Amino acid sequence: MLLLVFLVLGYALGSIPFGLLITRVAGTQDIRSIGSGNIGATNVLRTGRKGLAAATLLGDALKGTLAVVIAARWGLEPALAAAAGAFLGHVAPVWLGFKGGKGVATFLGGLIGLAATPVGWVPALLFAALWLGCALATKYSSASALLASASAPAWMAWAGQREAALVYAVLVALLWWKHEANIRRLLAGTEGRIGSKG
Repeated sequence: MLLLVFLVLGYALGSIPFGLLITRVAGTQDIRSIGSGNIGATNVLRTGRKGLAAATLLGDALKGTLAVVIAARWGLEPALAAAAGAFLGHVAPVWLGFKGGKGVATFLGGLIGLAATPVGWVPALLFAALWLGCALATKYSSASALLASASAPAWMAWAGQREAALVYAVLVALLWWKHEANIRRLLAGTEGRIGSKG
């Protein structure tokens, strides 16, 4: 029952569509009508408003962090339930007909929250380093997210955090599934780069 409570709490926090809310308050067009139609920071960047994209990234990450930090007081399992709930809330928010973002920032936010558990800081730092390195080298946000996300369960498994590795392996599978179109474009050489309008 406790795990269900934190799964639902995580979902409620994760389903807050910061990209949509921030751009609406700023008076831009509906973020779902431009670029990829996604509500995440990468698509918000296509409005040309870097500040709005940064605010979206921060909001989407913090909702994952907050959910996990709250749940971590009751142990690792509730924290993992909250992380999963926050991720699911972002990618499938009930308020938007279950059509949400791809979950990268919320995925990272959950990893940051897990620093308060036996999992520690390494997965979050590894994710950030790999994402940044790949993004600087390729300018592909999607490729950076795919590489960085896969590192989390791999490190958790290597460190003996098998429960966390299992949960995050499932989240990585969902994140990659949400990037299916990006993967096809990467393979075809037609994927848009960071900062592009398309």
